[in-house]
Amino acid sequence: MSRVQRFFARLMPARAGDMESESREWLVICPKCGRERNIWELGGIRYKARSRGKRMGMRCDACGSWRMHKVVRRPKPARP
Repeated sequence: MSRVQRFFARLMPARAGDMESESREWLVICPKCGRERNIWELGGIRYKARSRGKRMGMRCDACGSWRMHKVVRRPKPARP
């Protein structure tokens, strides 16, 4: 876990699991190669967040290009 993740996990221990599961639903997608990574793996948190058209400037670890990556939410399918 990153410093930010540890800080919020200590600040709100009852919601730490929810923060992690919801942050894993948010994906950062490289516009050049299409590589997808979730926000949690990158060391971030997106909890109770909404956005449309959000982008993050970063280097892709797969293709090495510096681009504005798309941020989208793909919720996990509900279990029957």
